[in-house]
Amino acid sequence: MSRVLLLGAGGFLGRHIGAALAGHTDLRSPTRAQCDLVRMDLPELTGLVARERPDVVVSAAGRIVGSGLDFVRAHVVTTAKLVEAVAVAAPRARLVRIGSAAEYGVVPHGLAVAEDHPAAPVSEYGLSHLAATRLAELAGDTGRLDTIVLRVFNPVGPGMPAGNMLARVTAMVRAAAADGAGDLALGLHDTYRDLVDVRDVAAAVLAATRCAAPTQRVVNVGSGRAVATRDVVRLLADVAGFPGEIRSGGFPPDATRSAAVPWMCADLDRARRVLGWTPVHDLTESLRALWAADGVRPTGPVADGVRPTGPVADGVRPTRPVAGVAAG
Repeated sequence: MSRVLLLGAGGFLGRHIGAALAGHTDLRSPTRAQCDLVRMDLPELTGLVARERPDVVVSAAGRIVGSGLDFVRAHVVTTAKLVEAVAVAAPRARLVRIGSAAEYGVVPHGLAVAEDHPAAPVSEYGLSHLAATRLAELAGDTGRLDTIVLRVFNPVGPGMPAGNMLARVTAMVRAAAADGAGDLALGLHDTYRDLVDVRDVAAAVLAATRCAAPTQRVVNVGSGRAVATRDVVRLLADVAGFPGEIRSGGFPPDATRSAAVPWMCADLDRARRVLGWTPVHDLTESLRALWAADGVRPTGPVADGVRPTGPVADGVRPTRPVAGVAAG
């Protein structure tokens, strides 16, 4: 059984990754108090890695809100420190980094974006992730470490951070239901997103700890389907048993970042080849799990759900657009 050192185990992704790894690996998951990657200096981090003697290091630490400086510290600097620490203290270990689809920037509508598509991020968040990915790639390509980056699209599931759109909608639906409100006002953008169940993300991480040494170091982790965000919000309301109208309203402060990328959908061919992984949970399952944990358990019937409008895993393109959009 391989020994895995999971960093960022207390975060949204980290908790689910830890649960997936626990039954299959000798898991070591220090708390943030024990290992704050942003604040910990290189000698301390090197000492931690040396004490744990991992076969695999998984970095699930990061942030989704903050300034450009915050993102650089959370993604770029921590990755640089990890590469140095693991190369010195556990040079035979694999480093698995959790990246982001925001690294791609704007892609053509209808395209299932593959890992070799030019990366041109349009936000400080995406740029910081891309820089960190390049550091991990460089370490692997030059033979310093065995590295792999999982470029995660939009994960969905229990415990989503407050800055996430679906976490905000969950809280708004819960409040509207409690107040007996007849409608829900949300800021809407013309966006389509690839939403992947967080349990599938965790399964991809487990696969990345086990697969053969990759020659292609960046792997998309998504659902392979794009859905209009308005339809996602409607489906979440249906799951919650909220029959009211979803109408246009105000935008949160960070809405501009989402609006800058109208379309995102993952090509999963490399994930199948490199990891032997495909997602197994559909969007309705994901939203049910989110609402059951973070809202209240649904009591009424659920609508059939939304039909994906983007490419599916085999690369089929949409035949017609779905009207309606939302911040995502």
